Amino acid sequence: MLFFMVNLTRIYTRTGDDGTTRLVDNSVTPKTDARLEAVGTVDEANCAIGVALTLDPPSDVARVLAALQNELFDLGADLATPPSVGPGALRIEASAIDRLERWCDRFSADVPILESFVLPGGSPLAAQLGVARTIVRRAERAAWLATDEVGLAHEDSTQGLNPLAIRYLNRLSDLLFIMARHVNHEVEAPEVLWVPGAQRT
Repeated sequence: MLFFMVNLTRIYTRTGDDGTTRLVDNSVTPKTDARLEAVGTVDEANCAIGVALTLDPPSDVARVLAALQNELFDLGADLATPPSVGPGALRIEASAIDRLERWCDRFSADVPILESFVLPGGSPLAAQLGVARTIVRRAERAAWLATDEVGLAHEDSTQGLNPLAIRYLNRLSDLLFIMARHVNHEVEAPEVLWVPGAQRT
């Protein structure tokens, strides 16, 4: 695996003023590249998780959220790295998805079985995790939209997105939903269930 040493001596570079930017392989692409929309939405999700971390989460939740923030940086790099970079590129691997699923199982163990959809809210932390969840869902949609342009990566492709990166986003949205329920359960915040229109008075 390649290790990246980041040395940011100046934040503004003026190199993107013409509407282009560079992918990880240094190739130039328009800022309207669908891959960049996915990368930007992943960054937005990371910021939403950052807000959640300011809301005094329990230590077990805080540790997971901090790990997720680092992995989302990895995922953004993955989405911006064409397969042509080859071995050693920073990629989301199956083990990261397995870890998300273990966290899903862990945090869902103590919450009641759902009898309807849950309305976002409860505690401020749970509500913010709901915001992060919806942004992750949008990132997943953006990633799939990008595959319409560049396809999915496979052994002989020079373009395409890593399918494991997109799968990661799907599992992450599940985890954030479960964590929001876990947080509400921990602080005994009310969990409001959706009541379909025909049943509301």
